[in-house]
Amino acid sequence: MSVQTFVINLVRLAITGDDTLDLVFSDGSAAHWSAADLIARDTVMTRPLADPAYFARAFIEGGALAWPNGFELSADALHQRLAAKDLLIRNAA
Repeated sequence: MSVQTFVINLVRLAITGDDTLDLVFSDGSAAHWSAADLIARDTVMTRPLADPAYFARAFIEGGALAWPNGFELSADALHQRLAAKDLLIRNAA
């Protein structure tokens, strides 16, 4: 018996606020995500995200959420965190 696995990627994003995004994943699920906790870490890589103009430069690269400074978040990890908090909106099959 083999277990089939697939990689979750981001397929669409929309900037919805100074630190929020609407995300759509390759499995059809979606979420409204706040980066406030991430920005609050105030690291070298997250500090630029505190500027709303910079935060709005988010893009998808290789299925991951990314910013021009090289900071990336795995779509799979985001998906898992959002699922664990019951924040994913899943399409009806």
